[in-house]
Amino acid sequence: MGINLTEFTPTQFRHSHVEITEPIAIEDRIGNTPLVGFRRITAHLPENVRIYAKAEWANPGGSVKDRAALNIILRAEANGWLGHGNILMDSTSGNTGIAYAMIGAARGHCVKLFLPANVSPERIAILQAYGVDLVFTDPLEGSDGAIEAVRELAAKEPHTYYYADQYNNPANWQAHYNGTAVEIWKQTRGSVTHFLTGLGTTGTLVGNGRRLKAYNPNVQVVSMQPDSPFHGLEGLKHIPTAIRPGIYDDTIADQNVTVATEEAYTMARRLAREEGYLVGISAAANMVAAVRLAEQLADEGKSATIVTIFCDNGYKYLSERFWRQ
Repeated sequence: MGINLTEFTPTQFRHSHVEITEPIAIEDRIGNTPLVGFRRITAHLPENVRIYAKAEWANPGGSVKDRAALNIILRAEANGWLGHGNILMDSTSGNTGIAYAMIGAARGHCVKLFLPANVSPERIAILQAYGVDLVFTDPLEGSDGAIEAVRELAAKEPHTYYYADQYNNPANWQAHYNGTAVEIWKQTRGSVTHFLTGLGTTGTLVGNGRRLKAYNPNVQVVSMQPDSPFHGLEGLKHIPTAIRPGIYDDTIADQNVTVATEEAYTMARRLAREEGYLVGISAAANMVAAVRLAEQLADEGKSATIVTIFCDNGYKYLSERFWRQ
């Protein structure tokens, strides 16, 4: 039975048992995301082969990129690189830009972003809502075109802008080394055997891979990327044909796998309709690779606890046609 608020007097409100906690800054809500499991998509797997995913949409900016963006900004502030009226600037495929915009607004920094013109309209709308200065680059050049454009402006006006450079900034992978991987280890009680994630800036793979292997050298790290230079896996890179991120360490992954765009689209629909998880395309691609890996290990008679990353939710991709199939 619900509470009828009209029955309370002001005195009763003051002495009720409602507790109001101290407010916290929005960036203090970043991290400590849930580890989620599955019922139907993994039902064919034996009980000793499990898949879990970090629900990174629980971050206030809606994606895993909140972690790296916050660490990049805090490091820049601490070193005096940002905070004297200069403008935070970077290239992005969307999620890191949203994180910059959110944290920048909260901490009083102006933000300028370069992004491919074909990123989802939902991401563009979110960035515009934050009042970010947007520069759109050739969609055919993908994220690499945005990188080249932002580098050119940063070189011309170094005093006007703080170039965050997420692809080469060690604060990116360190956010996962000191945060995400620690959470995974605690949440699995040290039972994680495999960590799998896609390659974009590569910070998620590098940071988590290094820390989990520091906990247990036997943890297997698997990298995933699109199967072609021309793909629809927004936020992911086809490393052989892309500008190689400076933070990328190709010795960390024990195995490298590829996923086709259509496979990810199919999995995104399945996750929504069979599990209730409305996730983004890169998250779905991670799940494709995780299921494939789990099936392989099951066929070999091995036990496994596989952890992957659900990078963001599906709200930024609802204009995509594949949802309506």
